[in-house]
Amino acid sequence: MFASKRNRFGLLSLVVSVVLVVTKFYAWALTHSQAALTDALESIINVFTSGFALYSIYLSGLPKDENHPYGHGKVEYLSVGFEGALILGAGVYIFSSAIQALLHPHTVQQLDWGVLLLGGTAVANLLTGFVLVRQGHKLHSPALVGDGQHLYLDAVSTLVSCAALGLVYFTGLVIFDTVAALILGVVIVVNGYRMLRRSVSGLMDESDVATVERVIAELQQHRQPPWIDVHNLRIVRYGANLHIDCHITIPYYFSLEEAHAEVSRIEELIRSRFDVEVEMFVHADPCTFSACPHCSMPDCPVRQHAFTRLVPWTLDNVVKNERHQLDEPTTA
Repeated sequence: MFASKRNRFGLLSLVVSVVLVVTKFYAWALTHSQAALTDALESIINVFTSGFALYSIYLSGLPKDENHPYGHGKVEYLSVGFEGALILGAGVYIFSSAIQALLHPHTVQQLDWGVLLLGGTAVANLLTGFVLVRQGHKLHSPALVGDGQHLYLDAVSTLVSCAALGLVYFTGLVIFDTVAALILGVVIVVNGYRMLRRSVSGLMDESDVATVERVIAELQQHRQPPWIDVHNLRIVRYGANLHIDCHITIPYYFSLEEAHAEVSRIEELIRSRFDVEVEMFVHADPCTFSACPHCSMPDCPVRQHAFTRLVPWTLDNVVKNERHQLDEPTTA
């Protein structure tokens, strides 16, 4: 269901991008404005990136196979990187073109029609961008979010172009048009870099701290006596889906069936808290007597030390690959 929704919104982005790029180039043909040309050139990128985002969303929705045991979700980060690279390149070109226009001033004409057409595309981009970002977060699709954020930027660029043309109309100073193009070039370059950075983070499995903290909070809230400690927690996002693994320390005298039951409880707990597919693997470690002071297992038949207190599970200790100990030394 999620895949089909992502496909529909990806198609919406592509259709809107094609219509708006034609409109913007028509506005540039009427006005010969450098700012309008800047806006139109950026919109060409919208068409390519929306098409690639649609394809990546389709791929990410494919089921796992022998060659892709974790699914195809990573391709959405590639889509964001592709979009960021194109935006960065366009920003550099736009900035250099604006420098040339500054050195060689040009005339601007039919400003009323130009502002009207560009203003209409700005409204369309804002509405489409809002829908894509909202649905992208809801459907956990980095490609949709990235595409929507790009449309936001495109709308802002268009509004700056409209403001510049308005100033030219009322003052007769063409310099406003060129200055607007320079500003837009810088903004576009910065945005392209940020998108590339986000893409690299996803492809390199950079830790999603918010998701890690959410999992830790769920484990802490529903903590059970046999779960003596949780450590080496790792979370990798594959598009919308999550792969989670961790180690759980449980009483060493548990049978294989009892250990399996506790592991299953943890896995079901976490899966039930996310509305995306969660693949979770829990490795069970046997406890040692040094864990007795922070083990609340009732009627433990092998306890060597009195229970002192539980060690709270936090981001600082759960992600480490080491078992938890109390700060104070234990006594026999």
